[in-house]
This record gives sequence, structure tokens and C-alpha cells, in this order.
Amino acid sequence: MARPRRIDPELVDKARAAVAKVKDLDQLRAAQAVLLPALANTTLEETAALLGVGRTSVSRLHRRFREELQLARGPRNWGGRRRSLMTAEEEKTFLAPWAEQAKKAGVIVVSPLRAALAEKLGRKKVTHSVVYRLLTRHGWRKVAPDTRHSQKRCRRPTRVEKNSRKRWQPS
Repeated sequence: MARPRRIDPELVDKARAAVAKVKDLDQLRAAQAVLLPALANTTLEETAALLGVGRTSVSRLHRRFREELQLARGPRNWGGRRRSLMTAEEEKTFLAPWAEQAKKAGVIVVSPLRAALAEKLGRKKVTHSVVYRLLTRHGWRKVAPDTRHSQKRCRRPTRVEKNSRKRWQPS
């Protein structure tokens, strides 16, 4: 048994309006692909015969009409913080005392910050990634020392040192 057809009345109203102000044949067919099954209660095959297209083209026309309506509304915004633990203002107020401490000391240690965040959220633990993302969101960055001194002169190896094999020397 085929699944029952679900027809959106708002989409039908927009298809009626589109038929009145259509500019080309493709737009007219797309609007008719929505209207014929809704108003005349036709199947996909009957709609395809009336429009002069294939059966799968009716579904494509229907989808294209819906997508054009979505584009007219503007792109769908998938961004945002859907699973935030705190609002942006709460995060700023939470980080304010830590910012003062960082200004005085120049550096802040993440482990006490992580423990304070877990306490504020009422959780046992908070992962490091949550803390690091929180700090990144508010413009903080990780400062790590260089692996070598910036003013140290690098001695170039001699030809023998450069091409010789590494061997263990007894001490």
C-alpha cells in the first residue's frame, strides 16, 4: 500500500501565486507539479502525462519549487550554539575574574579553570576541550615557549658530521 500523500496548504497557496506571475515554462511546470496533485488529486503518472514530462521529473519539479521558495526566504542558517552550557554573557562573567588573574600573572593554568567551570555547571568533570573552546570563543590563546632561544646562533655541521653515520660511543 502506498503511503498517503501529505499536501502542505501553504505550498499550494504559493504555487497558485507563482502560476499568476510566472516568467518561463520551467517555473510554470514546477508550480503545476505542486498544484495538480493537490487540487485535481492526480497521481505522479497522471501529473507527468498532463505536464508532458517523465514520472520522476514531477518529483524533481516539486522539489525545485520548494527549494526556490526556501532561497526566496534566504539561506537556512545552520550555525549557532545549539548545545551551549552557558550563554555568552554568562561565559563573560565567568571569565572576568580569570582575566584579572591572567593580567597580573601573565599566564593562566587551565586545570583550576576547568575545576571552577565544572563546579559552576554542577558537573563532576568537564573535558579539556570544553575549556579550550570556551577560551578560544572569547579570544584567548595558548602561549607556549619556543623550542629554542630566538637569539641562539645555529652552528652548521661540518661535512664530516653531516655525512657520517650516527654511532654510539662507549662512555
